[in-house]
Amino acid sequence: MSRNPTTRSIRLRRSVLSVPAINPRALEKTHAVDCDAVIFDLEDSVAPEKKAEARENLRNFFSARPLQGKERIIRINSLSTDFGLADMELVTALCPDAVLLPKVDEPQDVMALSDLLSEADAPEDLRIWAMIETPRGILNAAVIAEAGRTPGSRLDCLVVGLNDLRKETGVLPQSGRSYLVPWLMQVVLAVSAYGLDAIDSVFNDFRNEQGFDAECLQGRAMGFAGKMLIHPAQIEPANRHFGPDPAAIAEAEAIISAFADPASDGLNVINAGGRMVERLHLVQAESLVHKAHLIAARQAAARKTM
Repeated sequence: MSRNPTTRSIRLRRSVLSVPAINPRALEKTHAVDCDAVIFDLEDSVAPEKKAEARENLRNFFSARPLQGKERIIRINSLSTDFGLADMELVTALCPDAVLLPKVDEPQDVMALSDLLSEADAPEDLRIWAMIETPRGILNAAVIAEAGRTPGSRLDCLVVGLNDLRKETGVLPQSGRSYLVPWLMQVVLAVSAYGLDAIDSVFNDFRNEQGFDAECLQGRAMGFAGKMLIHPAQIEPANRHFGPDPAAIAEAEAIISAFADPASDGLNVINAGGRMVERLHLVQAESLVHKAHLIAARQAAARKTM
């Protein structure tokens, strides 16, 4: 049976900020920003001769003080390299919330990483995120997502990487991403089938606010849970666009109340506010309201620390 919001923990992943582990000042700033998750990058943003220094930066950062209220993900280098194997030693020592595996082409990539984590006695709640950024990764999105159902798999989320995908396919970086939409939807369909999350790709021109807003609206309409970000200025609009709006929250609360009515006992379809609502809508409503509560709780915690 595939996982769904009722069988796995619901997390906020509206804004997923990528931070180069080679930059101590950028690492320190993650304490103050309002993103839902932070990817500590040891891969593309770190030159080969700086990999060891970046790992040491992360070791110091994790030991200094915990990152409160945000999901912590470490993006490692390919496991086919010495860099990747050294990164995994760091991951098992630091125990972040997840490890992000780059350039996942097939489910065996995910299972190999799951096996490594299990062999290292990593906590079961240390999850795997998979970067889907190659033609083979897109073609195999469904079977990669299905790996999340395999016993022992830790797969929790797929992240689309369009920069590498454009480079390998020759698709130009045009506004609207019209030639990329079928591939993006393939990833969304795959995670939806197996109860995972999908994170939309980065928007490179962080000064182009209008273009970023448009891409967030597009990604939300497609069904992405959130967006990978490259600059703190992108956090607020990502949170706004991928978060539940007040009207949607009110509608969800009305659906929950309608099904809580004793008159609805045993019914799979009810009349709620003049429209027919099924129990599948109740599951969606509960998930949305839970996310709204998570957002409110984090905002309240942030106000207390100010």
